[in-house]
Amino acid sequence: MTPARVTIDIVTIFPGFFTGPFEHGILRRAQQTGLVKVAIHDLRQFTADRHRTVDDRPFGGEEGMVLKPEPLFRAVEHIQQQGRPRGQVILLSAQGKLFRQPLAAEFAKEESLVLLCGRYEGVDERVSKHLADEELSIGDFVLSGGELAAAVVVDAVVRLLPGALGNEASAVRESFAPFAHPREPREPKIGLLDCPHYTRPAVFREMAVPEALVSGDHQRIAQWRRREALKKTWRNRPDLLAQVPLDEEQQQWLAEIQKEEEP
Repeated sequence: MTPARVTIDIVTIFPGFFTGPFEHGILRRAQQTGLVKVAIHDLRQFTADRHRTVDDRPFGGEEGMVLKPEPLFRAVEHIQQQGRPRGQVILLSAQGKLFRQPLAAEFAKEESLVLLCGRYEGVDERVSKHLADEELSIGDFVLSGGELAAAVVVDAVVRLLPGALGNEASAVRESFAPFAHPREPREPKIGLLDCPHYTRPAVFREMAVPEALVSGDHQRIAQWRRREALKKTWRNRPDLLAQVPLDEEQQQWLAEIQKEEEP
């Protein structure tokens, strides 16, 4: 059997959580075709006591429980002894830096990734400092654990693997598609949001598809999509515009859009 293009190991105290999310759509197809191998590891199997203890009370008398360092170190060391290339070790945590599309693109170039799912009040800081290469969060909110975040990371990375999507251009055109900034070409930046999409029927409850999209004029359609992507970005994520270099036409459109949006 041909080795997988990338292997993703997930360390968790709830291995059954991943039974469903990875059995559908792109992720299922990518595993069936050998693009990716996802291996789930039960953290409790790397404990040394008969109670399979993975957590303990924090020093300093704070509330809650903290994942112990020993099982996590043992789990990663076990994974790295399997003969595959040493990949990035990622700790999923509310305290991590924000996981964004350029980083997903970087991870898609790796042959191996190890995802550590945090739980309880957190993870012993020695894991973040001395075991993990990155500590990542998927947003400014708190989850019960890192399992959902790990599933998000896997989905975002796998769909960028060559051959995962039916149409490779889809990953280039979609929201947040990375681009090289002219002033910082080595540091990929997040692009504009994707443009709006429509499908049949052309008229639904008196709501019509924009005329440009049914005109058959490919140049006009392309121009409409670029302008509408700019408009959606301005409405929903204006913060992205600070890092996207706009050409002269886009700058003119943005001025028009901002004028249209004035109360």
